[in-house]
Formats: sequence, structure tokens, C-alpha cells
Amino acid sequence: MSKKDIIILGIESSCDDTSAAIIKNETILSNEIAGQKVHEAYGGVVPELASRAHQQNILPVVDTAIKNAKIELKDIDAIAFTRGPGLLGSLIVGTSFAKSLALGLDIPIIEVNHMHGHVLAHFIDELENDELKEKPSFPFICLTVSGGHTQIVLVRDYLDMEVVGTTKDDAAGEAFDKTAKLLGLPYPGGPLIDKYAKLGNPEKFKFTKPEMADFNYSFSGLKTNVLQFLQRETKKDKDFVENNLNDICASLQKTIIDILFDKLIKATRHFDIHEVAIAGGVSANSGIRQRLSEEGKKMKWKTYIPKFEYCTDNAAMIAITGRFHYLNGTFAEQNISPMARLKI
Repeated sequence: MSKKDIIILGIESSCDDTSAAIIKNETILSNEIAGQKVHEAYGGVVPELASRAHQQNILPVVDTAIKNAKIELKDIDAIAFTRGPGLLGSLIVGTSFAKSLALGLDIPIIEVNHMHGHVLAHFIDELENDELKEKPSFPFICLTVSGGHTQIVLVRDYLDMEVVGTTKDDAAGEAFDKTAKLLGLPYPGGPLIDKYAKLGNPEKFKFTKPEMADFNYSFSGLKTNVLQFLQRETKKDKDFVENNLNDICASLQKTIIDILFDKLIKATRHFDIHEVAIAGGVSANSGIRQRLSEEGKKMKWKTYIPKFEYCTDNAAMIAITGRFHYLNGTFAEQNISPMARLKI
């Protein structure tokens, strides 16, 4: 192994996925994720159960990542970990493990902002048709959509980002999951709405699109609108949801995507930027991916879509972000604490 190679262990534990990844320069050698099925019975993530599961999963996940990367502990140059935002109990587990292991190995630790990681996942080396996939050029705009966040990020450089638009209440992922719950779909409902939407008519039903200033979002009004719509229609026909599920999902998904892209287009025009990326768990949604491709052709954007495995919470994105901090010489101290709320 060349001395110029930089090997970083990434650790992600912000919510209910325990993940560890090994990156060599900008190439992912392993990316292991342990999910937590325990939350399905509760219709959402239970923080206390999540932190307990992280304690059980973190050692085997890190061990597996190191073995699958075919490296040894002594090869690791630094450990990058998610400091926030996220569930505090979950973050404590990842932070504590990273600090302890780094102390034992006498190597530096690197704090990573979870949302920063989603954006920089685009800079992981990927092969496409036997060639390295093209990466975004600076500056670019990234629409980050997840269960907890919806943001329009102006990315000037690897470590220079500005949130120019954000949700003022629910995130897009919450809108998917909460409306799915109203439809009687199990948690997580977002992927199921995407599944049924493919079979439905997106123009069948009309839902509200809240008006927000600048590039900001709001999804709480949409949830209320869907609730009132379902109450009204099921009074007329108790089997309304069952008989119209595909069309409801298609119309709902189209509404959420319209809301997202109306502001994204507005932002690209305002900043005169034609490089556009998406990131975050909800960027795995097929409707969002298709819409980005369509708008890209129409608006003459260069568009960037991450691999599915880098959309949801994963340690590969933490590792690549750690690499850029490492090259910049920005390391954390051993007295660092996680933060449930952390601005990009």
C-alpha cells in the first residue's frame, strides 16, 4: 500500500442504521449497514430502542467493514464519525466508539455533519460503463431530501456550503411517511407510496401546495389536506382508499415532487447555476429521480444522482467527507460531544 494512500474509517449512527465504511483515497473498500427492524411495530423510530441497538451492532459492523476492506487496524489513518444532526442517544454511541478506538490507535478523529455527508457522497469514486463517473463541478446546487431534512444547498467547495432553502416544519420524507400512515400503510411508508404511485394516475386527485417565501418549504399543510380529503371521501365510500390506493399515491407523490422542484428551479435561476444534484434518503424515490432527469433536459442542467446505497444513511458518505477534512487538516478534539441539532 502506497504511503500516499489515506485510509479512513467512517462511522454513521445518527438514526436507526449502524454503519461503518472504509475508504482509501476516494474509493470505498467496504460499506456495511445494520438496520433495526424493531421500530416497524411502533410505526416510527423509537430513540431509546435505537441507541440500544447501536450498542449491539457497532462492534460487529466495524469489524466486518475492516475485514471486507481487507485491511488491518494499523492501516487506518483517521476515524470520521457523525457528530449530528440526529438522535442524541444514537449519536452518543457512534461518537464514543470513534473516540475510544482512535485513542487506542493513536490516530485523529474527524467530526462530520450528517447532511454534509449526503452532499459529498457524490464525490465517491464510482465506475459507470468501465469509466469513472463524472462528479459535480463547483459551484452546484444540491437538493437534499430525507426523513428529517429538506434543504436546497449551495455548494461552493467541498467544505464551503450554504443552506439557501429549508423546510419550516415537516421534511419531505415525513410527508411521505405520515401520509402513508393515513393510508394505512406500514412504516416506513415512503417506499410503498413510490411503489403504488407507479401503477396510478398522478392527475387523478389534487392536493394543496403551500406557499412559502424564497426557497423554503412547508409540508405540514399537505398532511392536513390529505387527512381532510380521506375523511371526506371515506364518509362517502368506506372502501375509498382500497379502491383508489394507486391513484392517491401517484397524485400525492406528484404533489410532493412538484413542491420540491418548483423551489429547486427557482434557486437555480436565482444563482444562475446549471449543475444540480440530489441527495438523502428520499432521493432514492423513483419519481424524484425521473423528474430530475426530465428537468435537467428541459433546463439544460448537468444532473447528478447518487447510487441507491449512498442515498440512505451510510458510513461511506461520512468517510468521504472525513477525507476532505483530513486533507484540510481539520480534526476534532477528544472532548467533543455529539449534537442533535447541527447546522450544515
